[in-house]
Amino acid sequence: MDNTAEIGIFGGSGFYTLLKKAEEIKVDTPYGSPSDRVTLGKIEGRKVAFIPRHGRHHQHPPHSIPYRANLWAMKKMGVKRIIASCVVGSLQPHIKLGDFIICDQFIDRTTGRQSTFYNGPITVHISTADPYCPELRKLAIQTSKKLGIRTHERGTIVVVEGPRFSTKAESQWYKSFRWEAINMTQYPEVTLAREMEICYLNISLVTDYDVWQTNPVTHSEVIKFLSKNVENVKRLIKTLIPTIPKKPHCTCSQALKETKI
Repeated sequence: MDNTAEIGIFGGSGFYTLLKKAEEIKVDTPYGSPSDRVTLGKIEGRKVAFIPRHGRHHQHPPHSIPYRANLWAMKKMGVKRIIASCVVGSLQPHIKLGDFIICDQFIDRTTGRQSTFYNGPITVHISTADPYCPELRKLAIQTSKKLGIRTHERGTIVVVEGPRFSTKAESQWYKSFRWEAINMTQYPEVTLAREMEICYLNISLVTDYDVWQTNPVTHSEVIKFLSKNVENVKRLIKTLIPTIPKKPHCTCSQALKETKI
């Protein structure tokens, strides 16, 4: 059995239906088991590996997702590109429910997460000036326009520790910086991908307004809105994948060049 793939997907369990001729495999890593068994299949003829970020039963809360195991597993299978969807709260009035954001920046507000593969004796200072793959971002924006999905071409996502939601004071504070979205899972996933020299794309689906508006966000409301709009995410990914060149034309695959001390 050929346990390789060229494209990886992180997302919710609803993405299982995207994969054709799917089979599940167990991948061992130096960092323990990934969030769940890896599902291998094809989307539009391209070999894809899928890992449900929280596990198929949502057994991993945001602060204890095995991020390093997930990224190591993707690298071990030969993945060169990762498409990572996530749900976010909007921090600005012009970012509406159901909108997509193709993020270009993040702010890390997490604490205590294992955020690097290099804890010594090798030291690496990876650049995250532009943490998201420019080639994949451009293709995702073009594809979303083609599909008529209301999409914001850039955005800064602030990543909080979770699993609790923000206080109103925190939410207003994040909003005051004019950041666009808030989430609990983008970090360290994106930077671990960079350390693995894998291109990484974020597709954020807006499901709520956090708590800076009158009605505080609740988990049930997020799930309710997500279920209505996840089909658009799958439609975007299915249409995007055939447009991705076999060979990257970006510098993500050289991210470790001249970073080791």
